[in-house]
Amino acid sequence: MITIRNGLVLCGPEMEPVHANVLIEDNIITEVSPYASGGRKIDAKGCIVAPALINSHVHLGDSVAKDRGNGEKIEKIVKPPYGIKHQILKKTPKKGIIASMSSTMLEMLDTGTTSMVDFREGGIEGLQMAYEASKGIPIRRLVLGRHESFLNTSNELQQIREDSKLILNSADGIGLSGFGEISDDAAKIITETCTKEGKISAIHAAEYEEVQIESLKATGKTEVERALETGFKLLIHLTHPHKDDLDILAKKNVPVVSCPRSNGSLAVGIPPLKEMWDRGIKLLLGTDNIMFNSPNMFREMEYALKVTRGYYRQYFSPLEILKMATVNPGRSLNLKLGYIEEGMLADIMLVDQLSTDPILSLLNRTESKNIIGLITDGKVVY
Repeated sequence: MITIRNGLVLCGPEMEPVHANVLIEDNIITEVSPYASGGRKIDAKGCIVAPALINSHVHLGDSVAKDRGNGEKIEKIVKPPYGIKHQILKKTPKKGIIASMSSTMLEMLDTGTTSMVDFREGGIEGLQMAYEASKGIPIRRLVLGRHESFLNTSNELQQIREDSKLILNSADGIGLSGFGEISDDAAKIITETCTKEGKISAIHAAEYEEVQIESLKATGKTEVERALETGFKLLIHLTHPHKDDLDILAKKNVPVVSCPRSNGSLAVGIPPLKEMWDRGIKLLLGTDNIMFNSPNMFREMEYALKVTRGYYRQYFSPLEILKMATVNPGRSLNLKLGYIEEGMLADIMLVDQLSTDPILSLLNRTESKNIIGLITDGKVVY
């Protein structure tokens, strides 16, 4: 049992700032009130008590290739199976990849992230490496795998189905690179298998202009249309929607993970966050490839807020950005966390309050040194 006392608590999904105590029992928040008390006491005076962060899209394996490929086109860097990152992963010993992934997860904890969604290359071996890397590290992982056979468009659909089941035996879902590497028929088999197993199906879509043009030329449909028609439940990027993509997406109620810093690093554009938000599309936030970015969600939130305001030349709510890293992924990924309320899981961070506005204090000013406490799974991490 733990009681966090004397802090400014961001309560509920709307993050209402309230001076209160938070009582935690067996990793469940059991009381939020000025009178909550019991067990180990942690003094949060001068601190914001906030939900810990969720990184909804990361490629952990890329930790071994930091800042490689700078200045090259996105296709040359990340397109499987011959992209720069894929060549580096093939040449790097397993121990080196595992050690680099462990280091990245520790960095996430240092910057307030307790949950992540990892897109894993490398088939079954890649999944095993991810689990090996996470041993002893108290971070919640949703690992989305893929099988090499998915890239072979000549494979029988029954083989795709069997390989999907094989991946899902060890993974929380399947995460695909995009429609440039997979047929629509194979994609549909994969999403059907994920749905049947109760697991996540995700795909990169409309990340840059060229893939949308290629998709339209080849099929008469955008990548977004194809992703929705084949049944994916989570889309990554949506930096370049075409035609009625956003309206169709809103009707389907499929969430989108935006990765603004990655899009900036690769010079592919600025995601249309306000247009998606205006349509009620559920927005999540991820740091994407460790090749280009640190896994620091505070840096991602600050960039997302300021580049969106600059792009649209108008106000955009910092609360909505914070929700992209907490409330929205918690709900979209069925994690029962992401905000502080009785009955929710207690993934909580204690952060120095550095300005009178607690939301902007988090987004604009927080560094790892300002995170004085982190709790997950009923344990004090630090």
